Amino acid sequence: MPTASDVLWFKQQFRQPIEAAVAGTVFDLDMLTAVSCQETGYIWQVLRTKSLPIGRILELCVGDTLDADKGRTAFPKTKADLVAKPNGQAMFDIAHQALVEMAEHVPGYQSAAKKPNKFCHGFGVFQYDLQFFLSDPDYFLQKRYAQFDQSLGKCLAELNRALLKCGWGDKTALTDYEFACVGIAYNTGRFKPAKGLKQGYFNGTKFYGEQLFDFIRLCRTVALPGETPAIAPASPGFAPVQPSPPLAATGPVYVVDTMTNTLRLRSEPKISSPPSANVIADLPDGQPVRAVATKAVKGFLEIETSLSGALLRGFASRKFLRAAPGAEVAVVTPAPTPPTTGIVAVHMPRKPGSVTKRSEPANAHSLNEANQPARAGTTPDELRASLRDIISWLAVDKVAHKRYQPHDGVTYCNIYAHDYCHLAGVYLPRVWWTPKALLRLNSGEQLEPLYGDTIEEVRANNLFRWLRDFGPAFGWRQAGTLDEIQQEADQGAIGLIVARRKLEGKSGHVVAVVAETDAERAARNASGAVVAPLQSQAGARNFRYGTGKTNWWRGEQFAESAFWLHR
Repeated sequence: MPTASDVLWFKQQFRQPIEAAVAGTVFDLDMLTAVSCQETGYIWQVLRTKSLPIGRILELCVGDTLDADKGRTAFPKTKADLVAKPNGQAMFDIAHQALVEMAEHVPGYQSAAKKPNKFCHGFGVFQYDLQFFLSDPDYFLQKRYAQFDQSLGKCLAELNRALLKCGWGDKTALTDYEFACVGIAYNTGRFKPAKGLKQGYFNGTKFYGEQLFDFIRLCRTVALPGETPAIAPASPGFAPVQPSPPLAATGPVYVVDTMTNTLRLRSEPKISSPPSANVIADLPDGQPVRAVATKAVKGFLEIETSLSGALLRGFASRKFLRAAPGAEVAVVTPAPTPPTTGIVAVHMPRKPGSVTKRSEPANAHSLNEANQPARAGTTPDELRASLRDIISWLAVDKVAHKRYQPHDGVTYCNIYAHDYCHLAGVYLPRVWWTPKALLRLNSGEQLEPLYGDTIEEVRANNLFRWLRDFGPAFGWRQAGTLDEIQQEADQGAIGLIVARRKLEGKSGHVVAVVAETDAERAARNASGAVVAPLQSQAGARNFRYGTGKTNWWRGEQFAESAFWLHR
Protein backbone atom coordinates (compact mmCIF):
# COMPACT_ATOMS: atom_id res chain seq x y z
CA MET A 1 0.00 0.00 0.00
CA PRO A 2 1.42 3.44 -0.92
CA THR A 3 2.92 5.49 1.89
CA ALA A 4 3.51 9.23 2.30
CA SER A 5 6.87 8.95 0.50
CA ASP A 6 5.17 7.21 -2.44
CA VAL A 7 2.53 9.92 -2.60
CA LEU A 8 5.23 12.59 -2.60
CA TRP A 9 7.00 10.86 -5.49
CA PHE A 10 3.79 10.68 -7.52
CA LYS A 11 2.98 14.36 -6.93
CA GLN A 12 6.49 15.41 -7.88
CA GLN A 13 6.31 13.43 -11.12
CA PHE A 14 2.82 14.36 -12.26
CA ARG A 15 1.72 17.55 -10.53
CA GLN A 16 2.01 19.76 -13.62
CA PRO A 17 -0.14 17.71 -16.02
CA ILE A 18 -2.72 16.95 -13.34
CA GLU A 19 -3.17 20.55 -12.23
CA ALA A 20 -3.44 21.68 -15.85
CA ALA A 21 -6.07 19.04 -16.56
CA VAL A 22 -8.22 19.65 -13.44
CA ALA A 23 -8.24 23.45 -13.70
CA GLY A 24 -11.85 24.64 -13.66
CA THR A 25 -13.18 21.30 -12.42
CA VAL A 26 -14.23 20.08 -8.97
CA PHE A 27 -11.20 17.76 -8.83
CA ASP A 28 -7.68 18.48 -7.55
CA LEU A 29 -4.17 17.03 -7.34
CA ASP A 30 -4.81 15.13 -4.11
CA MET A 31 -7.97 13.54 -5.48
CA LEU A 32 -6.30 12.26 -8.65
CA THR A 33 -3.28 11.09 -6.66
CA ALA A 34 -5.65 9.15 -4.40
CA VAL A 35 -7.27 7.44 -7.41
CA SER A 36 -3.86 6.40 -8.69
CA CYS A 37 -2.97 5.05 -5.22
CA GLN A 38 -6.19 3.08 -5.19
CA GLU A 39 -5.91 1.71 -8.70
CA THR A 40 -2.21 0.96 -9.24
CA GLY A 41 -0.33 2.33 -6.25
CA TYR A 42 0.61 -1.17 -5.16
CA ILE A 43 2.39 -1.51 -8.53
CA TRP A 44 4.10 1.84 -9.06
CA GLN A 45 5.28 2.04 -5.47
CA VAL A 46 7.42 -1.05 -6.31
CA LEU A 47 8.38 0.00 -9.83
CA ARG A 48 9.60 3.46 -8.76
CA THR A 49 12.37 1.81 -6.72
CA LYS A 50 13.66 -0.16 -9.72
CA SER A 51 15.40 2.75 -11.50
CA LEU A 52 12.99 2.38 -14.42
CA PRO A 53 12.17 5.28 -16.74
CA ILE A 54 8.82 6.96 -16.04
CA GLY A 55 7.45 5.77 -19.38
CA ARG A 56 8.29 2.17 -18.56
CA ILE A 57 6.66 2.47 -15.12
CA LEU A 58 3.47 3.76 -16.74
CA GLU A 59 3.52 0.96 -19.32
CA LEU A 60 3.74 -1.66 -16.57
CA CYS A 61 0.81 -0.22 -14.60
CA VAL A 62 -1.56 -3.01 -15.59
CA GLY A 63 -3.60 -5.39 -13.48
CA ASP A 64 -6.90 -7.12 -12.74
CA THR A 65 -6.30 -10.49 -14.36
CA LEU A 66 -8.79 -13.00 -15.72
CA ASP A 67 -8.88 -16.11 -17.89
CA ALA A 68 -12.35 -17.47 -17.18
CA ASP A 69 -15.77 -16.10 -16.23
CA LYS A 70 -15.73 -15.69 -12.44
CA GLY A 71 -18.71 -13.41 -12.11
CA ARG A 72 -17.53 -10.64 -14.42
CA THR A 73 -20.41 -9.25 -16.47
CA ALA A 74 -18.49 -6.79 -18.67
CA PHE A 75 -16.63 -7.69 -21.85
CA PRO A 76 -14.41 -9.68 -22.03
CA LYS A 77 -15.43 -12.44 -19.67
CA THR A 78 -12.87 -14.90 -21.10
CA LYS A 79 -9.96 -15.12 -23.49
CA ALA A 80 -12.35 -16.58 -26.05
CA ASP A 81 -14.56 -13.47 -25.80
CA LEU A 82 -11.59 -11.27 -26.53
CA VAL A 83 -9.96 -13.17 -29.40
CA ALA A 84 -13.32 -13.49 -31.16
CA LYS A 85 -13.36 -9.74 -31.78
CA PRO A 86 -11.41 -7.96 -34.54
CA ASN A 87 -7.77 -7.63 -33.43
CA GLY A 88 -8.72 -9.62 -30.37
CA GLN A 89 -5.75 -11.98 -30.61
CA ALA A 90 -3.36 -9.03 -30.85
CA MET A 91 -5.01 -7.50 -27.81
CA PHE A 92 -4.73 -10.74 -25.89
CA ASP A 93 -1.05 -10.96 -26.71
CA ILE A 94 -0.49 -7.43 -25.41
CA ALA A 95 -2.58 -8.05 -22.29
CA HIS A 96 -0.81 -11.31 -21.46
CA GLN A 97 2.69 -10.00 -22.16
CA ALA A 98 1.99 -6.93 -20.05
CA LEU A 99 1.11 -9.24 -17.17
CA VAL A 100 4.32 -11.25 -17.64
CA GLU A 101 6.53 -8.17 -17.72
CA MET A 102 4.84 -6.49 -14.75
CA ALA A 103 5.07 -9.70 -12.72
CA GLU A 104 8.85 -9.65 -13.09
CA HIS A 105 8.79 -6.74 -10.63
CA VAL A 106 5.63 -7.41 -8.58
CA PRO A 107 5.84 -10.88 -6.99
CA GLY A 108 2.13 -11.09 -6.24
CA TYR A 109 1.40 -11.53 -9.95
CA GLN A 110 4.06 -14.14 -10.74
CA SER A 111 1.75 -17.11 -10.27
CA ALA A 112 -0.87 -15.65 -12.61
CA ALA A 113 1.74 -14.73 -15.20
CA LYS A 114 2.76 -18.38 -15.53
CA LYS A 115 -0.71 -19.30 -16.81
CA PRO A 116 -0.81 -18.97 -20.61
CA ASN A 117 -4.45 -17.87 -20.77
CA LYS A 118 -4.22 -15.20 -18.07
CA PHE A 119 -4.40 -11.58 -19.21
CA CYS A 120 -4.94 -8.12 -17.71
CA HIS A 121 -8.09 -6.08 -18.18
CA GLY A 122 -6.99 -2.89 -16.39
CA PHE A 123 -4.56 -0.57 -18.18
CA GLY A 124 -2.78 2.62 -17.19
CA VAL A 125 -1.94 4.31 -13.94
CA PHE A 126 -5.67 5.04 -13.43
CA GLN A 127 -6.80 1.63 -14.79
CA TYR A 128 -8.95 2.00 -17.87
CA ASP A 129 -10.87 -1.24 -18.32
CA LEU A 130 -10.62 -3.51 -21.36
CA GLN A 131 -14.40 -3.45 -21.71
CA PHE A 132 -13.81 -0.22 -23.70
CA PHE A 133 -11.75 -2.14 -26.28
CA LEU A 134 -14.97 -2.55 -28.26
CA SER A 135 -15.39 1.22 -28.68
CA ASP A 136 -11.76 2.41 -28.54
CA PRO A 137 -9.47 -0.46 -29.58
CA ASP A 138 -6.57 1.76 -30.62
CA TYR A 139 -6.15 3.11 -27.09
CA PHE A 140 -5.14 -0.39 -26.01
CA LEU A 141 -3.51 -1.71 -29.19
CA GLN A 142 -1.27 1.38 -29.48
CA LYS A 143 -0.53 1.34 -25.73
CA ARG A 144 -1.74 4.90 -25.26
CA TYR A 145 -2.31 4.01 -21.63
CA ALA A 146 1.48 4.25 -21.18
CA GLN A 147 1.23 8.02 -21.82
CA PHE A 148 0.28 9.83 -18.64
CA ASP A 149 -1.86 12.51 -20.30
CA GLN A 150 -3.84 9.84 -22.16
CA SER A 151 -4.50 7.81 -19.02
CA LEU A 152 -5.37 10.98 -17.09
CA GLY A 153 -7.82 12.04 -19.79
CA LYS A 154 -9.66 8.73 -19.61
CA CYS A 155 -9.77 8.96 -15.81
CA LEU A 156 -11.22 12.48 -15.80
CA ALA A 157 -13.81 11.55 -18.40
CA GLU A 158 -14.93 8.61 -16.24
CA LEU A 159 -14.91 10.74 -13.07
CA ASN A 160 -17.11 13.34 -14.74
CA ARG A 161 -19.55 10.63 -15.80
CA ALA A 162 -19.53 9.33 -12.23
CA LEU A 163 -20.16 12.87 -10.96
CA LEU A 164 -23.32 13.02 -13.05
CA LYS A 165 -24.44 9.60 -11.82
CA CYS A 166 -24.19 10.92 -8.26
CA GLY A 167 -26.40 13.88 -9.26
CA TRP A 168 -23.67 16.44 -8.59
CA GLY A 169 -23.11 17.85 -12.05
CA ASP A 170 -23.88 21.38 -10.85
CA LYS A 171 -21.47 21.35 -7.89
CA THR A 172 -18.58 23.81 -7.90
CA ALA A 173 -16.59 21.95 -5.22
CA LEU A 174 -16.52 18.52 -3.61
CA THR A 175 -15.75 17.49 -0.07
CA ASP A 176 -13.37 14.58 0.33
CA TYR A 177 -16.31 12.38 1.33
CA GLU A 178 -18.24 13.40 -1.78
CA PHE A 179 -15.23 12.63 -3.95
CA ALA A 180 -15.01 9.16 -2.41
CA CYS A 181 -18.68 8.73 -3.35
CA VAL A 182 -17.88 9.77 -6.92
CA GLY A 183 -15.03 7.25 -6.79
CA ILE A 184 -17.51 4.50 -5.95
CA ALA A 185 -19.55 5.38 -9.03
CA TYR A 186 -16.27 5.48 -11.01
CA ASN A 187 -15.53 1.95 -9.81
CA THR A 188 -18.98 0.36 -10.07
CA GLY A 189 -21.11 2.65 -12.22
CA ARG A 190 -23.48 3.48 -9.38
CA PHE A 191 -23.65 4.90 -5.86
CA LYS A 192 -26.28 4.33 -3.16
CA PRO A 193 -26.10 7.21 -0.64
CA ALA A 194 -27.65 5.32 2.26
CA LYS A 195 -24.80 2.78 2.22
CA GLY A 196 -22.08 5.40 2.75
CA LEU A 197 -18.56 4.41 1.74
CA LYS A 198 -19.06 0.68 2.18
CA GLN A 199 -19.55 0.20 -1.55
CA GLY A 200 -17.52 -0.70 -4.59
CA TYR A 201 -14.99 -3.48 -4.96
CA PHE A 202 -14.39 -5.37 -1.71
CA ASN A 203 -10.80 -6.56 -1.32
CA GLY A 204 -11.58 -8.89 1.57
CA THR A 205 -10.96 -6.18 4.15
CA LYS A 206 -12.36 -2.88 2.91
CA PHE A 207 -14.67 -1.53 0.25
CA TYR A 208 -13.44 0.67 -2.59
CA GLY A 209 -15.05 3.79 -1.11
CA GLU A 210 -13.43 3.29 2.29
CA GLN A 211 -9.99 2.67 0.81
CA LEU A 212 -10.25 5.67 -1.51
CA PHE A 213 -11.21 7.96 1.36
CA ASP A 214 -8.20 6.71 3.33
CA PHE A 215 -5.97 7.54 0.37
CA ILE A 216 -7.48 11.01 0.00
CA ARG A 217 -6.76 11.70 3.65
CA LEU A 218 -3.18 10.44 3.21
CA CYS A 219 -2.67 12.66 0.15
CA ARG A 220 -3.97 15.70 2.04
CA THR A 221 -1.16 15.24 4.59
CA VAL A 222 1.62 15.20 1.99
CA ALA A 223 2.90 18.55 0.72
CA LEU A 224 5.43 19.25 -1.97
CA PRO A 225 8.67 20.91 -0.79
CA GLY A 226 8.12 24.46 0.40
CA GLU A 227 4.34 24.01 0.73
CA THR A 228 2.02 23.31 3.64
CA PRO A 229 -0.20 20.21 3.63
CA ALA A 230 -3.97 20.66 3.72
CA ILE A 231 -4.06 18.44 6.83
CA ALA A 232 -1.19 18.26 9.29
CA PRO A 233 0.37 14.78 9.47
CA ALA A 234 -0.20 13.02 12.79
CA SER A 235 2.32 11.46 15.13
CA PRO A 236 2.18 7.66 15.54
CA GLY A 237 -0.85 6.68 17.58
CA PHE A 238 -2.87 9.70 16.48
CA ALA A 239 -5.10 10.44 13.49
CA PRO A 240 -4.73 13.36 11.06
CA VAL A 241 -7.90 15.38 11.65
CA GLN A 242 -9.35 17.85 9.17
CA PRO A 243 -8.65 21.40 10.41
CA SER A 244 -11.49 23.63 11.53
CA PRO A 245 -13.39 24.66 8.38
CA PRO A 246 -13.37 28.36 7.45
CA LEU A 247 -16.54 30.38 7.07
CA ALA A 248 -18.05 30.72 3.61
CA ALA A 249 -20.55 33.45 4.50
CA THR A 250 -19.57 37.01 3.64
CA GLY A 251 -22.56 38.92 4.97
CA PRO A 252 -22.73 41.45 7.79
CA VAL A 253 -21.37 40.49 11.21
CA TYR A 254 -23.68 40.27 14.23
CA VAL A 255 -23.19 39.16 17.80
CA VAL A 256 -25.60 37.12 19.90
CA ASP A 257 -27.32 39.48 22.34
CA THR A 258 -29.64 37.60 24.68
CA MET A 259 -28.41 38.95 28.06
CA THR A 260 -29.93 35.94 29.81
CA ASN A 261 -29.34 32.72 27.91
CA THR A 262 -27.75 30.96 24.95
CA LEU A 263 -29.32 31.34 21.52
CA ARG A 264 -30.56 28.26 19.72
CA LEU A 265 -29.31 27.77 16.17
CA ARG A 266 -31.91 25.80 14.21
CA SER A 267 -31.87 23.79 11.00
CA GLU A 268 -34.94 25.60 9.69
CA PRO A 269 -36.55 29.02 10.30
CA LYS A 270 -39.03 27.93 12.92
CA ILE A 271 -39.32 26.61 16.45
CA SER A 272 -39.82 22.88 16.26
CA SER A 273 -42.08 20.68 18.36
CA PRO A 274 -40.61 19.70 20.73
CA PRO A 275 -38.55 22.91 20.79
CA SER A 276 -35.17 21.15 20.81
CA ALA A 277 -35.85 18.85 17.83
CA ASN A 278 -34.33 21.09 15.15
CA VAL A 279 -31.58 22.64 17.28
CA ILE A 280 -28.11 22.46 15.71
CA ALA A 281 -26.22 24.22 18.49
CA ASP A 282 -26.55 26.66 21.38
CA LEU A 283 -24.67 29.89 20.72
CA PRO A 284 -23.28 31.70 23.77
CA ASP A 285 -24.18 35.29 24.48
CA GLY A 286 -21.70 37.52 22.65
CA GLN A 287 -20.88 34.93 19.96
CA PRO A 288 -20.09 36.68 16.64
CA VAL A 289 -21.84 35.35 13.52
CA ARG A 290 -22.00 36.22 9.83
CA ALA A 291 -25.21 36.56 7.88
CA VAL A 292 -25.79 34.21 4.96
CA ALA A 293 -28.99 35.89 3.82
CA THR A 294 -29.80 39.60 3.90
CA LYS A 295 -33.38 39.26 5.07
CA ALA A 296 -34.97 37.36 7.94
CA VAL A 297 -37.53 34.62 7.25
CA LYS A 298 -40.35 34.39 9.77
CA GLY A 299 -38.19 36.26 12.24
CA PHE A 300 -35.16 34.00 11.68
CA LEU A 301 -31.93 35.04 9.97
CA GLU A 302 -29.73 32.45 8.26
CA ILE A 303 -26.24 32.78 9.71
CA GLU A 304 -22.88 31.02 9.84
CA THR A 305 -20.35 30.92 12.65
CA SER A 306 -17.44 28.95 14.04
CA LEU A 307 -17.80 27.69 17.61
CA SER A 308 -14.75 26.06 19.21
CA GLY A 309 -13.68 24.98 15.74
CA ALA A 310 -17.08 23.75 14.48
CA LEU A 311 -18.50 25.35 11.34
CA LEU A 312 -22.18 25.92 12.07
CA ARG A 313 -24.84 27.14 9.67
CA GLY A 314 -28.51 27.56 10.44
CA PHE A 315 -31.25 29.94 11.49
CA ALA A 316 -31.24 32.15 14.60
CA SER A 317 -33.89 34.48 15.95
CA ARG A 318 -33.18 37.91 14.43
CA LYS A 319 -34.27 39.79 17.53
CA PHE A 320 -31.36 38.33 19.51
CA LEU A 321 -28.72 39.40 16.97
CA ARG A 322 -27.06 42.82 17.27
CA ALA A 323 -25.12 44.36 14.39
CA ALA A 324 -21.37 44.43 15.10
CA PRO A 325 -19.50 45.68 12.02
CA GLY A 326 -16.06 45.54 13.67
CA ALA A 327 -16.37 42.04 15.11
CA GLU A 328 -14.63 38.99 13.67
CA VAL A 329 -15.63 35.31 13.79
CA ALA A 330 -12.55 33.54 15.14
CA VAL A 331 -11.82 30.01 13.92
CA VAL A 332 -10.32 28.03 16.80
CA THR A 333 -7.30 25.84 16.13
CA PRO A 334 -6.75 23.15 18.79
CA ALA A 335 -3.32 23.09 20.41
CA PRO A 336 -1.01 20.42 18.92
CA THR A 337 0.28 19.40 22.36
CA PRO A 338 -1.15 19.77 25.90
CA PRO A 339 0.15 22.63 28.07
CA THR A 340 3.19 21.90 30.24
CA THR A 341 2.94 24.96 32.46
CA GLY A 342 0.07 26.84 34.06
CA ILE A 343 -3.20 24.94 33.87
CA VAL A 344 -1.98 21.45 33.08
CA ALA A 345 -3.49 17.96 32.99
CA VAL A 346 -4.07 16.38 36.37
CA HIS A 347 -4.79 12.83 37.52
CA MET A 348 -5.94 11.31 40.76
CA PRO A 349 -2.77 10.41 42.71
CA ARG A 350 -2.40 6.80 43.75
CA LYS A 351 -0.44 4.85 46.33
CA PRO A 352 2.72 3.21 44.93
CA GLY A 353 1.97 -0.25 43.58
CA SER A 354 -1.82 0.13 43.61
CA VAL A 355 -3.77 -1.03 40.57
CA THR A 356 -7.12 0.26 39.32
CA LYS A 357 -9.10 -2.50 37.60
CA ARG A 358 -12.22 -2.76 35.47
CA SER A 359 -13.52 -5.42 37.83
CA GLU A 360 -13.60 -3.01 40.77
CA PRO A 361 -16.33 -0.47 41.60
CA ALA A 362 -15.88 2.94 40.00
CA ASN A 363 -13.51 5.41 41.59
CA ALA A 364 -11.58 8.57 40.66
CA HIS A 365 -8.43 6.78 39.45
CA SER A 366 -7.51 6.04 35.86
CA LEU A 367 -7.01 2.41 34.82
CA ASN A 368 -3.48 1.02 35.11
CA GLU A 369 -3.87 -2.71 34.63
CA ALA A 370 -1.02 -4.75 33.23
CA ASN A 371 -0.99 -5.12 29.43
CA GLN A 372 -3.89 -2.77 28.86
CA PRO A 373 -4.16 -1.79 25.17
CA ALA A 374 -3.38 1.57 23.62
CA ARG A 375 -4.06 3.29 20.33
CA ALA A 376 -1.14 2.65 18.01
CA GLY A 377 -0.16 2.77 14.37
CA THR A 378 0.28 5.28 11.57
CA THR A 379 -2.42 4.20 9.12
CA PRO A 380 -6.21 4.36 9.48
CA ASP A 381 -6.34 0.56 9.43
CA GLU A 382 -3.89 0.31 12.33
CA LEU A 383 -5.56 3.06 14.34
CA ARG A 384 -9.03 1.60 13.86
CA ALA A 385 -7.83 -1.87 14.82
CA SER A 386 -6.21 -0.63 18.02
CA LEU A 387 -9.34 1.31 18.99
CA ARG A 388 -11.42 -1.83 18.43
CA ASP A 389 -9.00 -3.62 20.74
CA ILE A 390 -9.55 -0.95 23.39
CA ILE A 391 -13.32 -1.26 23.14
CA SER A 392 -13.09 -5.03 23.30
CA TRP A 393 -10.76 -4.91 26.32
CA LEU A 394 -12.88 -2.38 28.23
CA ALA A 395 -15.91 -4.63 27.55
CA VAL A 396 -18.31 -2.10 28.98
CA ASP A 397 -21.21 -4.55 28.76
CA LYS A 398 -19.45 -7.30 30.73
CA VAL A 399 -21.14 -7.75 34.12
CA ALA A 400 -17.82 -8.59 35.76
CA HIS A 401 -16.57 -5.11 34.90
CA LYS A 402 -18.21 -3.41 37.85
CA ARG A 403 -16.55 -0.10 37.04
CA TYR A 404 -19.21 0.61 34.41
CA GLN A 405 -22.31 -1.21 35.66
CA PRO A 406 -25.28 1.03 36.58
CA HIS A 407 -26.85 0.58 39.99
CA ASP A 408 -29.27 2.46 42.24
CA GLY A 409 -29.88 5.06 39.52
CA VAL A 410 -26.16 5.87 39.18
CA THR A 411 -24.49 5.51 35.77
CA TYR A 412 -20.87 5.84 34.65
CA CYS A 413 -20.79 7.30 31.13
CA ASN A 414 -18.14 9.82 32.21
CA ILE A 415 -15.81 7.11 33.52
CA TYR A 416 -16.13 4.97 30.41
CA ALA A 417 -15.48 7.99 28.16
CA HIS A 418 -12.44 8.85 30.27
CA ASP A 419 -11.10 5.29 30.10
CA TYR A 420 -11.58 5.11 26.32
CA CYS A 421 -9.76 8.41 25.82
CA HIS A 422 -7.08 7.54 28.40
CA LEU A 423 -6.16 4.31 26.60
CA ALA A 424 -6.26 6.14 23.27
CA GLY A 425 -3.66 8.63 24.51
CA VAL A 426 -6.04 11.59 24.74
CA TYR A 427 -6.62 13.67 27.85
CA LEU A 428 -10.21 13.82 29.10
CA PRO A 429 -10.21 14.49 32.85
CA ARG A 430 -11.45 12.05 35.45
CA VAL A 431 -10.55 14.68 38.05
CA TRP A 432 -9.90 18.38 37.48
CA TRP A 433 -8.63 21.37 39.37
CA THR A 434 -11.04 23.16 41.69
CA PRO A 435 -11.89 26.83 40.91
CA LYS A 436 -9.55 28.15 43.61
CA ALA A 437 -6.76 25.88 42.33
CA LEU A 438 -7.25 27.19 38.79
CA LEU A 439 -6.76 30.75 40.02
CA ARG A 440 -3.54 29.78 41.73
CA LEU A 441 -2.27 27.82 38.72
CA ASN A 442 -3.06 30.74 36.47
CA SER A 443 -0.96 33.00 38.65
CA GLY A 444 2.04 30.72 38.21
CA GLU A 445 1.86 28.46 41.27
CA GLN A 446 2.59 24.75 41.05
CA LEU A 447 0.09 22.67 43.01
CA GLU A 448 -0.11 19.17 44.35
CA PRO A 449 -3.30 17.30 43.41
CA LEU A 450 -5.23 16.86 46.67
CA TYR A 451 -8.68 15.32 46.50
CA GLY A 452 -11.31 17.67 47.92
CA ASP A 453 -8.84 20.55 48.08
CA THR A 454 -7.18 21.22 44.74
CA ILE A 455 -8.95 18.57 42.63
CA GLU A 456 -12.45 17.13 42.38
CA GLU A 457 -14.19 14.46 40.31
CA VAL A 458 -15.61 15.37 36.90
CA ARG A 459 -19.19 14.36 36.06
CA ALA A 460 -20.78 14.42 32.61
CA ASN A 461 -22.16 17.94 33.09
CA ASN A 462 -18.69 19.09 34.12
CA LEU A 463 -17.17 17.41 31.05
CA PHE A 464 -19.41 19.56 28.86
CA ARG A 465 -18.05 22.69 30.53
CA TRP A 466 -14.46 21.41 30.58
CA LEU A 467 -14.47 20.75 26.85
CA ARG A 468 -15.95 24.18 26.17
CA ASP A 469 -13.49 26.02 28.43
CA PHE A 470 -10.30 23.95 28.24
CA GLY A 471 -10.77 21.44 25.41
CA PRO A 472 -8.97 23.38 22.63
CA ALA A 473 -5.89 23.83 24.86
CA PHE A 474 -5.74 20.03 25.14
CA GLY A 475 -6.21 19.32 21.42
CA TRP A 476 -10.00 19.11 21.23
CA ARG A 477 -12.22 20.97 18.77
CA GLN A 478 -15.93 20.88 18.11
CA ALA A 479 -17.40 19.20 15.04
CA GLY A 480 -20.29 20.83 13.26
CA THR A 481 -22.15 17.78 11.97
CA LEU A 482 -22.66 14.08 12.56
CA ASP A 483 -21.13 13.40 9.14
CA GLU A 484 -17.96 15.19 10.20
CA ILE A 485 -17.54 13.43 13.53
CA GLN A 486 -18.26 9.99 12.04
CA GLN A 487 -15.84 10.53 9.14
CA GLU A 488 -13.05 11.53 11.50
CA ALA A 489 -13.79 8.64 13.87
CA ASP A 490 -13.62 6.33 10.86
CA GLN A 491 -10.07 7.60 10.33
CA GLY A 492 -9.09 6.56 13.84
CA ALA A 493 -9.76 9.89 15.59
CA ILE A 494 -11.53 10.25 18.95
CA GLY A 495 -15.08 11.57 18.91
CA LEU A 496 -17.46 12.45 21.74
CA ILE A 497 -21.05 13.61 22.01
CA VAL A 498 -21.68 15.42 25.28
CA ALA A 499 -24.95 16.78 26.62
CA ARG A 500 -25.50 18.90 29.75
CA ARG A 501 -28.65 18.46 31.80
CA LYS A 502 -30.92 21.37 32.59
CA LEU A 503 -31.28 20.28 36.19
CA GLU A 504 -27.84 20.49 37.73
CA GLY A 505 -28.39 17.60 40.12
CA LYS A 506 -29.30 15.30 37.25
CA SER A 507 -26.71 13.46 35.19
CA GLY A 508 -25.68 14.64 31.75
CA HIS A 509 -24.47 12.12 29.21
CA VAL A 510 -21.37 11.48 27.13
CA VAL A 511 -20.72 8.79 24.51
CA ALA A 512 -17.76 7.94 22.31
CA VAL A 513 -18.29 8.08 18.55
CA VAL A 514 -16.27 5.19 17.15
CA ALA A 515 -15.06 3.83 13.82
CA GLU A 516 -17.50 1.74 11.84
CA THR A 517 -16.82 -1.95 11.34
CA ASP A 518 -18.07 -4.46 8.79
CA ALA A 519 -20.78 -5.52 11.22
CA GLU A 520 -21.51 -2.23 13.02
CA ARG A 521 -22.32 0.94 11.10
CA ALA A 522 -23.74 4.41 11.58
CA ALA A 523 -27.33 4.95 10.49
CA ARG A 524 -27.73 7.06 7.35
CA ASN A 525 -30.79 8.44 5.63
CA ALA A 526 -31.66 7.98 1.96
CA SER A 527 -29.45 10.92 0.94
CA GLY A 528 -26.45 9.46 2.78
CA ALA A 529 -26.34 11.85 5.74
CA VAL A 530 -25.49 10.32 9.12
CA VAL A 531 -28.53 10.45 11.38
CA ALA A 532 -27.06 8.31 14.17
CA PRO A 533 -23.30 7.82 14.45
CA LEU A 534 -21.81 4.58 15.71
CA GLN A 535 -21.44 4.98 19.48
CA SER A 536 -19.96 3.17 22.48
CA GLN A 537 -21.20 3.97 25.96
CA ALA A 538 -21.82 3.24 29.59
CA GLY A 539 -25.12 4.47 30.95
CA ALA A 540 -28.51 3.10 31.85
CA ARG A 541 -27.68 0.63 29.07
CA ASN A 542 -24.09 -0.32 28.33
CA PHE A 543 -23.01 -1.28 24.82
CA ARG A 544 -19.76 -1.58 22.90
CA TYR A 545 -21.35 -0.59 19.60
CA GLY A 546 -24.73 0.87 18.81
CA THR A 547 -26.54 3.84 17.33
CA GLY A 548 -28.66 4.54 20.42
CA LYS A 549 -31.75 6.66 20.29
CA THR A 550 -31.69 9.05 17.35
CA ASN A 551 -30.80 12.59 18.44
CA TRP A 552 -30.78 11.63 22.11
CA TRP A 553 -28.69 14.75 22.86
CA ARG A 554 -31.59 16.95 21.71
CA GLY A 555 -33.86 15.61 24.43
CA GLU A 556 -35.77 18.23 26.40
CA GLN A 557 -33.92 17.15 29.57
CA PHE A 558 -30.68 18.60 28.17
CA ALA A 559 -29.80 22.28 28.23
CA GLU A 560 -27.17 22.05 25.48
CA SER A 561 -25.00 19.56 23.62
CA ALA A 562 -21.94 19.43 21.39
CA PHE A 563 -19.82 17.11 19.24
CA TRP A 564 -16.08 17.03 19.98
CA LEU A 565 -13.06 15.69 18.08
CA HIS A 566 -9.48 14.92 18.98
CA ARG A 567 -6.77 13.66 16.69
